[in-house]
Amino acid sequence: MPDLLWDEVRSFFDPDLMGTLPDAWVDDASVEDWQAVLDLVEVSGWRYEYCEGETVIPLPSAEQALSRPADAECPSLRVWPVPAVLAIFRFLSDDVIDFDVDLRELQGQKRLDILCGFFATIGRRLGKPVLMSAEGGAHPLLGFDVQADRVVLLAAPEVS
Repeated sequence: MPDLLWDEVRSFFDPDLMGTLPDAWVDDASVEDWQAVLDLVEVSGWRYEYCEGETVIPLPSAEQALSRPADAECPSLRVWPVPAVLAIFRFLSDDVIDFDVDLRELQGQKRLDILCGFFATIGRRLGKPVLMSAEGGAHPLLGFDVQADRVVLLAAPEVS
């Protein structure tokens, strides 16, 4: 059984309502949590690409990625859990793991299941919630719940 049903959450995936790039994150993170995510990416078989500015370089340690000079561009890690679904991690701070997904790539039950699986894989590895809000939103709409061991709704979707 899927964690979420597309017909019930489709409004959360409407780019016109939510923005194209909703915010996803893990709070109360550490450099060790970032490293666990990097290790997960490497062993998962997911395609990935680490960039500093426009330069693609080999994946460094989390400590290296997070300890860049103040004037350096923020590194990003592009991860494709499946070929047509991209998550972009940004190394903004060591205490929050920030990433974006593109709602245009997440239409329908199959893609929703991929997103839920991706959130669950990260959440299980870290033992922490993985949350998602509308682009620029402050309140999570859905997320991986560690105790429930699944992605759950954290807000009521709009009914059309």
